[in-house]
Amino acid sequence: MNHSGILLLLAVFLASLAPCQAQELTLDGSLLFTETTRSVSPTRLISLGADELATIATFGKASQSVVYITNSTIQRDFWSLNTFEVPQGSGSGFIWDTTGHIVTNFHVVYGAHTIDVILEDQSTYEASIVGVDPDHDLAVLKISVPRKPLPPLNIGKSRDLRVGQKVLAIGNPFGLDHTLTTGIVSALGRSIKSLNNRTIEDVIQTDAAINPGNSGGPLLDSSGKLIGVNTQIYSPSGSSAGIGFAVPVSTVNRVIPQLIKYGKIIRPGLGISVIHDSIANRWGISGIIINRVAPNGPAHHAGLRGIRKAQRGRIELGDTITKVDGETVANLDDLLTILDRHAVGDRVTLTVKHRRQSRTVAVTLSAMR
Repeated sequence: MNHSGILLLLAVFLASLAPCQAQELTLDGSLLFTETTRSVSPTRLISLGADELATIATFGKASQSVVYITNSTIQRDFWSLNTFEVPQGSGSGFIWDTTGHIVTNFHVVYGAHTIDVILEDQSTYEASIVGVDPDHDLAVLKISVPRKPLPPLNIGKSRDLRVGQKVLAIGNPFGLDHTLTTGIVSALGRSIKSLNNRTIEDVIQTDAAINPGNSGGPLLDSSGKLIGVNTQIYSPSGSSAGIGFAVPVSTVNRVIPQLIKYGKIIRPGLGISVIHDSIANRWGISGIIINRVAPNGPAHHAGLRGIRKAQRGRIELGDTITKVDGETVANLDDLLTILDRHAVGDRVTLTVKHRRQSRTVAVTLSAMR
């Protein structure tokens, strides 16, 4: 064989070793993805299971509704006294409706001067705060996106949840774009404390990894419906330890429409102001000490009494609420947690104590703005 023939054979051999593009196909023949491989086979069937394909499809659709949120605050230079913006934090959120309302955690936007929302296509929009609810760690933002339809998440139901069912969490942990973690519902009916130390009830516990930056992102069921808003993790290190918590969608459905309409929550109340828990503890009193009763309010119509000045400037205690519908209330958080389960117009039965004498009174809750 001459020299040119040897070179030709060598070229053919090297070409057979060159990388080629192999198309990955689903079982029904649709293209899933492409990869570079050294196999000479032009196509091969993938081995993903039905559950994996369903998760991939769910993530692909739901991630279009998940956003990344950054916020900045104002600081003043010590020497020049000039003010400037500095990054304060970040988190996740999701599109609530087609008009540009974004749902996230209150602690994600707390103290922010400027808030930016980054959509899936990496377009960035400055957001305004529509309303916040620190008691449930929820907030609503608004962005204006001209000539672009926004895809809201599908809303599920938290009352149908079962421990052990599969869940998906989508967010931006540590600023990483659109990350998916999966797990199960680990427990239901948990209670956690919000940023203002209020109790959030009926919280969902999950082992889906939730890290800093996931806050405000959606917790989804296997069909891609919203079942909760990721809010906290339990971890001494600050990273995921397999115990995360989400505000249930039943609470979200009750709170978010009010924030959009009123900018705040219209709560059912008794029409009273109370003595701070620390003072009640100092006095050795367990319960809610009524300080003042609002004129023509529910408590006033029920005959409840607040603190008053007696002769010679002596302070005389009024009524102390010890139970609501038979459930003991030891402090203000207990009372607010119970009232949070009710709506304006509901009727509750209070057990009140005055001068060591107890009585029960019926009170119709009214709106406290």
